[in-house]
Amino acid sequence: MSKPQRTVHRWRLGPRTRKAVLSVHIVAAGSWIGIDVVLAVLVFTALFTDDVRTAALAYQTLELFAIGPLFTAGLVCLASGVLLGLGTKYGVLRYWWVVAKLVVNVVFVVLVPLSLSPTVTAAAEYGRNLIEGHSDAAMVTNLVFPPIVSPTGLLIAVLLAVFKPWGRIGESRRNARARSASTDRPGG
Repeated sequence: MSKPQRTVHRWRLGPRTRKAVLSVHIVAAGSWIGIDVVLAVLVFTALFTDDVRTAALAYQTLELFAIGPLFTAGLVCLASGVLLGLGTKYGVLRYWWVVAKLVVNVVFVVLVPLSLSPTVTAAAEYGRNLIEGHSDAAMVTNLVFPPIVSPTGLLIAVLLAVFKPWGRIGESRRNARARSASTDRPGG
């Protein structure tokens, strides 16, 4: 006699809670993209203006605007995404597109304090030096990459969420095992 199968009941978000968490996730992602757009406007304004005061102000504004809001939006997006993964059929590590979004989110959130913050601090200092007439300070040119890379990565994450490509993790192995099991049976 075989053992009775134990039914595993996964915790799921209720419909209203799922919609609320999904709304938070979408708003956080939209905010993150919006902050990146403002970051791009400030960076490219500073780099391409001929007005020293405008460049200095743009560089200094980065320090006030970019890091805290960007990091917060990224963390809220990460937390709400993980909660959605845990509480819905998609899971956190069940589908390739979810894992790809998770990787993009984690990498970008980690890069804010580790890489972007020191660069923004240096740019703000450069802006203060410009105001004081010390334009001989080394110009911060590596600020060009974050407003290009981050919105591109976030756009990819949005497209992954909409189109949900690649299927389940391990799906091809499961299908191959199922096919081989069906051909191993007599009459199969």
